[in-house]
Amino acid sequence: MAWIMLFVAGLFEVVWAVAMKQSDGFSRLWPTVVTLVGMVASFVLLAAAMRTIPLGTAYTIWTGIGAVGAFVVGIAMLGEQVNTMRVVAAVLIVCGLVMMKLSAD
Repeated sequence: MAWIMLFVAGLFEVVWAVAMKQSDGFSRLWPTVVTLVGMVASFVLLAAAMRTIPLGTAYTIWTGIGAVGAFVVGIAMLGEQVNTMRVVAAVLIVCGLVMMKLSAD
């Protein structure tokens, strides 16, 4: 159950990061509200997952899901640049996440 909570916490990290971008420096109400709710949900789930998953593993996977998720959303929804270096960087992050997960078992 802790791994599911950690995964969902990572998804909420993507939600709040995208909403923060859309909030235009917290000048737009609803994206700001989504940012704050997403942050709280993400932190609560991360804290719950850390009850059983080691800090280094949990935090690395949480931030990795957020980083790769924000990268994908940026490309798919916000028209951000796609190039070989950025894709390789994202793949390396995913490889690191897999290694962290495997090392935690």
